[in-house]
Amino acid sequence: MNKRVLVKFSGEALANKEGYGIDTSVLKYIASEIKDLVDNNIEVGIVIGGGNIVRGVSASKDGIIKRTTGDYMGMLATVINAVAMQEALEYFGLKVRVQSAIKMQEICEPFIVRRAQRHLEKGRVVIFAAGTGNPFFTTDTAATLRAIEIGASMIIKATKVDGVYDKDPAKFKDAKKIPVLSYEMALEDNIKVMDDTSIALAKDNSIPIVVCDMFKKGNLKKIINGDYSSCSVVKKLN
Repeated sequence: MNKRVLVKFSGEALANKEGYGIDTSVLKYIASEIKDLVDNNIEVGIVIGGGNIVRGVSASKDGIIKRTTGDYMGMLATVINAVAMQEALEYFGLKVRVQSAIKMQEICEPFIVRRAQRHLEKGRVVIFAAGTGNPFFTTDTAATLRAIEIGASMIIKATKVDGVYDKDPAKFKDAKKIPVLSYEMALEDNIKVMDDTSIALAKDNSIPIVVCDMFKKGNLKKIINGDYSSCSVVKKLN
């Protein structure tokens, strides 16, 4: 039986040096890492945020744009990123499908869980776009929801840091890494792993969340093969 995982990338990770748009060199790097997984018979679902283009919360902060509208704008941004990622993966010869929670048949498929599962079984990478299709829910929550729906063994949150810390390592030199933590610990306000809704969903369904540095080559494959030495794991602790 093939291993099946859900990898979550932030939209900001795709941004150029100015902090917005899409850096094709990053796309190429991520695609090469995903290809390595597929070549090793790992079934891969992907969720990408939209923060490099627009974030719903930021767009609606001054009241001119309503929060619901801002969130829908953010969902459309994730579709742009998903289509870009599809192109990068196809450049490496992979078979890819984009499924959107908002119907736009000229660009991608609608999200249908059984169809997504079938694509994965056939060795295709499935990119889940447009979040959950609902405002007020983050792409972190969408990632957890899709992981549960497709029966993934874990959620890998690929970030710019190598795990979870007790405080922001970019601001505090004495920040300490937490290699393993419970869902309850992750829900504490001072530890930002994912948003509370996504962690609660993961807890209810006992699906582990692995936080790792996406820019460490080969990291994804190491984690899936059980090497957690360079990441942090959120899971049920006995």
